[in-house]
Amino acid sequence: MGDGQAGKSVAENGTGTDLQAFAVALRRTIGEANRLVHGFASAERLHSTDVHALAFVLDHPDTATPGLLSKHLGLSSGAVTACLDRLEKAGHIRRSRADDDRRVVRIHYVPGARAVARAHFMPLAQAADRARDRFTEDELAVVLRYLDALNEELGELRAPRR
Repeated sequence: MGDGQAGKSVAENGTGTDLQAFAVALRRTIGEANRLVHGFASAERLHSTDVHALAFVLDHPDTATPGLLSKHLGLSSGAVTACLDRLEKAGHIRRSRADDDRRVVRIHYVPGARAVARAHFMPLAQAADRARDRFTEDELAVVLRYLDALNEELGELRAPRR
């Protein structure tokens, strides 16, 4: 770490687009995002896994279910139930039963809780917007295409169930 390169961006280090440069940049991005997630979890007295569950519920195209959440997080049904209990107790989600099949549980993000999360993560959104302003629309399209492809690949990887 004594090389004076720590804290510099990949572009500043002049390392280009090799795999090592991508790995370093992605680790830094993940680390910074995790720092914000842990801060939110701590402020809300939640586990970081709970925040990942909230993100899944928020981003899911349909109404999320405990089964989908279990598969996404790689957690047992019991661990997901404990997570949802914490989130419900903290006022972030509510659970409901489907009208057509009472066995199906649906997870809903509570509207007031969205405001709390939005306020906490606003600096992240603002930083992303400032960074985005440094690129052309064509460059951003390539970045988005790369991130979508990476997320697709990562989505195929599953950690063992805990």
